[in-house]
Amino acid sequence: MSGPRVERAGPTYDEDMSDQPAGGDPFANVPLFREIQRLLTSSSGPVNWELARQVGVATAVSVAPDLPLTDEDRTGFVEASRIAELQIASATGLSVPAEIAAVDVVGRAQWVESSITDLRDLVEPASARVSDGFLQMQPEVPEGTEAGPLAAGFDQVIPLLLGMQAGAVFGTMAQQVFGRYDIAMPRPGPSRLQFVVPNIAAFEHDWSLPPAEFRQWIALHEVAHRFEFAQPWVREHLLGLVRDFMSTLEVDVSGLQQQLEQLDPMGNPESLQGFLQGGDGLFGAILDDEQRLKLHRIQSFMAAAEGYGDHVMHAVGRTMLSVSSQIEEAMRRYREDEHGDPVFERLLGIEMRREHYALGRDFCDVVAETASETVLATMWNSPDALPSMPELQEPLLWMARTA
Repeated sequence: MSGPRVERAGPTYDEDMSDQPAGGDPFANVPLFREIQRLLTSSSGPVNWELARQVGVATAVSVAPDLPLTDEDRTGFVEASRIAELQIASATGLSVPAEIAAVDVVGRAQWVESSITDLRDLVEPASARVSDGFLQMQPEVPEGTEAGPLAAGFDQVIPLLLGMQAGAVFGTMAQQVFGRYDIAMPRPGPSRLQFVVPNIAAFEHDWSLPPAEFRQWIALHEVAHRFEFAQPWVREHLLGLVRDFMSTLEVDVSGLQQQLEQLDPMGNPESLQGFLQGGDGLFGAILDDEQRLKLHRIQSFMAAAEGYGDHVMHAVGRTMLSVSSQIEEAMRRYREDEHGDPVFERLLGIEMRREHYALGRDFCDVVAETASETVLATMWNSPDALPSMPELQEPLLWMARTA
């Protein structure tokens, strides 16, 4: 006679393993290891953009969570943008772009995600040079010795570090920017304007500014850049300048190796934080005379682009807004601690100082005062019409050449 039937509490070890993926990986169903594997396989390029997105979003909202945006926010910025288009077209002589720009009101996290999508093709050539330099110089591990923590899987470690650095840069900027064109670069795809409402609202409150007038001011800045970047040649021209600069750039590999050797995420977490938040990041370059010439071409383009947008915003704003001088002073004090552009300096290895942008603004002010706004706007007729670095320093040279 058999005894009473006993129900088993669970499957046997062999039965458990039958549910595992082929190969019997015991870590496949562990969430931590699944996430690590997903990150390692989420990007095939020089930058792990999925990690960049996660770091960027986490950094962006670390100051405060993004609050829900309202229909009133969007309606206000749509109206301000359309007014800015009419005013700028009238003041500059530039045509309103044929395509109607969508107007987005976003939080800090959404700004990070859209900026990474828009600018990754500008960042990747520089990151590829860094990655190639490290991989070419990777030392062989002598027989009988144990590889260091970064030696194994080096081709996966570098995209992770570059992704963390990119995310930290975009996330930190997201805490401060007001719109899409605070990074004054042409973007791909349909024309859009973007307003980072949490930062705008905080600035209005902190500086006691009338919201309607300050938001009109920000709309002028966004629309001015939209007008100049709407020229069909602009984006490819900038990409070409950056790619040309990167194609012959000699990376300071020994300096980068020293930075990596100082990273100790387990024993000294502050070393990783310092790498992400300060200094030059993973980028170092050795410039010869040819590279300096190529660098000056990029610097002159960016100085002209930001300088023109800044000039138009101030010129038109002073005719429209009763508190324009108060806004200008608040913005000057807000930006006075900024010395460079982190996207260019930390992600592209290109020095872009506030002095460059101020030079572009001064150039535009002089040309508009000496000639006219219409003459100044001809700088966007073609790549050849853009001012060179010597012409930015001496606007009369540009006016004589283009007259």
